[in-house]
Amino acid sequence: MQKKKKHEEKKNKQEQDINIKEDRKNSTAESIKKTAKALWNMTPIILGTVMLISLLTAIIPKRFYTAVFTGNSIVDSIIGTSIGSISAGNPITSYILGGELLKQGVSLVAVTAFLIAWVTVGAVQFPAEATILGKKFAILRNLTAIVLAVIAAIITILILSVI
Repeated sequence: MQKKKKHEEKKNKQEQDINIKEDRKNSTAESIKKTAKALWNMTPIILGTVMLISLLTAIIPKRFYTAVFTGNSIVDSIIGTSIGSISAGNPITSYILGGELLKQGVSLVAVTAFLIAWVTVGAVQFPAEATILGKKFAILRNLTAIVLAVIAAIITILILSVI
């Protein structure tokens, strides 16, 4: 009788394990479907943002950047952050752009602030970011990134003792 009871308990445990595995499979499949649907719904926003960034990159010539910097570290970091905030880009091309700006005589503090803001601040992407993540979060994130871009540029140059 005890063997029969143990056998039933073992059988029940096996059935529970199977049910748990099936629930996990169902919840994983459901999660994948929800994620795919969310990505599909965001596609127009993302494509619009990419097209706008590409348009701005094509419109603003590289020589524009060298004409606006003053040579003052603090002012240049603020100008670099401002320009970088408006013209958005990705980290991979930032190395090339940074090298070109340095070759054209732009100060290292300006280039550093520009590149940090270029990658982290998103004035162009703001509408999409506000729609997806919320307006309050997007504003706070961008303001924080602007302030930190200036601070990081100045600290970087101080650490390198280039000023």
